[in-house]
Amino acid sequence: MSDKSTPSIEQAREFVERAAQAQKKLATFSQDQIDEIVGAMARAAQSESYRLGEMAHLETGYGSAADKNTKNRFSAEQIYNFIKPMKTVGVIRQSDSIIEVASPRGVVAAIIPVTNPTSTAIFKILISVKARNAVVLSPHPAAAGCIAETARVMREAGEAVGLPAGAINCLTLASLEGTQELMKHKLTAVILATGGTGLVRAAYSSGKPAFGVGPGNVPAMIERTANINKAVKDILTGKCFDNGTICSSEQAIVVERVIDAQVRERFAAEGAYFLNAEQQAALTKVVATPEIKLNAKIVGKSAKVIADMAGITIPENTRALVCPLAGVGKEFPLSMEKLSPILAYYVVDNLEEGCNRAAEILRYGGMGHTASIHTGSREAAREYGIRMPVSRVVVNSPSTHGAIGFTTDLEPSMTLGCGSWGGNVTSDNISPRHLMDVKRIAFETKAINRVPAEEKAAAYATAKEGNVDRAAIAQLVDKFLQERVRSGQLTQPQQVAPAVAPQPRPSAPSAPTLQPSAPSVQALTPSVQPSAPPPALAPTPAPPAATNHKYVYDFVCEDDVRRAVQKGEKIHVNAKTIITPAARDLGNDKDVFAR
Repeated sequence: MSDKSTPSIEQAREFVERAAQAQKKLATFSQDQIDEIVGAMARAAQSESYRLGEMAHLETGYGSAADKNTKNRFSAEQIYNFIKPMKTVGVIRQSDSIIEVASPRGVVAAIIPVTNPTSTAIFKILISVKARNAVVLSPHPAAAGCIAETARVMREAGEAVGLPAGAINCLTLASLEGTQELMKHKLTAVILATGGTGLVRAAYSSGKPAFGVGPGNVPAMIERTANINKAVKDILTGKCFDNGTICSSEQAIVVERVIDAQVRERFAAEGAYFLNAEQQAALTKVVATPEIKLNAKIVGKSAKVIADMAGITIPENTRALVCPLAGVGKEFPLSMEKLSPILAYYVVDNLEEGCNRAAEILRYGGMGHTASIHTGSREAAREYGIRMPVSRVVVNSPSTHGAIGFTTDLEPSMTLGCGSWGGNVTSDNISPRHLMDVKRIAFETKAINRVPAEEKAAAYATAKEGNVDRAAIAQLVDKFLQERVRSGQLTQPQQVAPAVAPQPRPSAPSAPTLQPSAPSVQALTPSVQPSAPPPALAPTPAPPAATNHKYVYDFVCEDDVRRAVQKGEKIHVNAKTIITPAARDLGNDKDVFAR
């Protein structure tokens, strides 16, 4: 352990405990309070966007201040506008059967990379607080200053409108030990890890829920039906943006042979320089270490700086170095992810071979991340996309910008999951939805236990004793019956096939025909006026004197069932018959109904 290890571990513990206390207050905030805080922090990041980008460029030596400003604005504006309307407090969705309620996770451990330091810090702070979490940033040591300044700008803006003190923290004693302590601390709820493979693996082995991001090694195929001019422009735009420091930037070009000559000519016209075998050998020595790992000294540097390091003379205004290769793997070091304006170049005979080559490139270091294709055929794009072992396939756009949602309708994000292909827990573009738990209140929709008939009969008896609002019930039932009459679903008895007819009820008159002006349900139930004797139930249609037919009844109540049971009769019903719940349960129990 280094001399800095003990102080950095102590600082990590202090910041996590401070964040946990602040998060308890943050968890009680309303949606309006959270949105006001997040909006204030986003506006502060917007206003300081260029300054923070310039700080990142000067401190790390990567990319350009202008491109880092663009990335900062993407996080502070486009991502903010996307998350702004999200519900993250209380009930966030509901239907008749399920109510979904959001709960914050707690303290987020946010690991910030050197390649995109300020833009990633802005992004992770915004999505953490939007989900009512506190956050502790662990900066890459080579970008600690600009990340700490980003955190300060956003913290002060948030606290000015009510953010609890201690909700945003940034380690100033950056070390591996401090980061490990942050990830493993008992009060840390979830980890957002952006960085190298080793760091992501450490996050997943910490014992905490983690959203890690694997490396990218993006193949960009140019299929024979593509708009070649646009495809070449898009690939160079993506590859040269911030000198290739975004993991979704293109790393290799795969071209169908029938358009190879046109593609090469167009790349040269757009500022790409093709290296010969001797130049590639010299370039390999500065790009790859003896262990065939990427040399950090070339990351984020311009094509001219890298060419000078390799002793290669290139034309003025060269934007990217292009290396035609015969294969993929350790024997071809330039086929790995290069995080700089260097592109591998492959020629294939057809789409099938192109898919195979692109998948091979991904297996050498970019599993699960991103692939892209330029084509005029939707079917070709579909076939390519289905076969790629990645979480996102960008079509006819720079992969750098398309994957993060800048030029596509993917959710805008600076943290891109790689799914099980890349050993990640998710294949999503990370958002506040990943930083909150959702509890679901679920109502029964498929009954497993039926209430016994005796219980329902008891409930009916209780209703008759006046323990419920019978007038309200009568009004509802009356409305229901009248609607059935108007719709034609309630009609006079239907004559069916001859059978042994039931004996008519002694007191039943001739069967009436129900009309749209059907009598109120008060006529079907005992009167609620104590001064009047309860009238007899309006009879359900009874058969006429002839007994060689049976009749289907429109309405059956519990008293009808009881009379039928006493007389040993059947009650004939069909799908249109209205049967009260109590009558149905008792009738089924006594086997009275005949259909």
